[in-house]
Amino acid sequence: MSHTVTGGTTDRVAPVVLVVDDDAAVRTVVRWQLDDAGFRVVEADDGRAALRRIRDDRPSLVVLDLSLPGVGGLDVLRSVRDGRTGGSDLPIIVLSGRSGETDRIVGLDLGADDYLVKPFSPGELAARVRSVLRRSAPEPSDEAVVIGSLRIEPASRRVLLSGEDVELTPKEFDLLLFLAAHPRHAFSRAQLLERVWNSSSDWLGEATVTEHVHRLRLKLEHDPARPRLLRTVRGVGYQLADDP
Repeated sequence: MSHTVTGGTTDRVAPVVLVVDDDAAVRTVVRWQLDDAGFRVVEADDGRAALRRIRDDRPSLVVLDLSLPGVGGLDVLRSVRDGRTGGSDLPIIVLSGRSGETDRIVGLDLGADDYLVKPFSPGELAARVRSVLRRSAPEPSDEAVVIGSLRIEPASRRVLLSGEDVELTPKEFDLLLFLAAHPRHAFSRAQLLERVWNSSSDWLGEATVTEHVHRLRLKLEHDPARPRLLRTVRGVGYQLADDP
């Protein structure tokens, strides 16, 4: 599930992450880090509450502690993978205070997508969440995307504007296709670095995104100084219009 925040003419989608841990301090630290990383966080402090949240909130990913009171973390994992809560392919990152190989193997054998041992770096957890979500994302469709006079053909990596071929670099094409797959959704530069470049602003500066957007506008916009297709959303980043 994604949480849509609407403001004016923009829709910004944030994946929902369910954090399950009986330690309120751990949940608070994880919430702060994931909030800063652009996720919406919901919480549960035991296994039964986690199963209710999974059923009712339909999160995009679960961060699951194994040592829970009542219904334990492994039981929650079994229930999800058995399909008892629906969404048996829900991505799950397991947290454990035990570093033994047996626990890790059991968690992964039951279907955990990743395993992190406490104490852990909150920044590392956020990176793992991003990585698991990328791996679990559905494969992009090969069907052509048509927006006004723009046609994007993913299979051949071809772009046409009013029937004429437009030459794009590989990363320009990737950025355009990603935005076209989420029309009217506004993404920050940091989010685009994560989703298109599989990187962060620590490694590639956000100016990388700005430059690629500028080049796309020169190639696709009738008036690049007043873009109608690839729009700037003040205070957020960029969006691709579906009604240029």
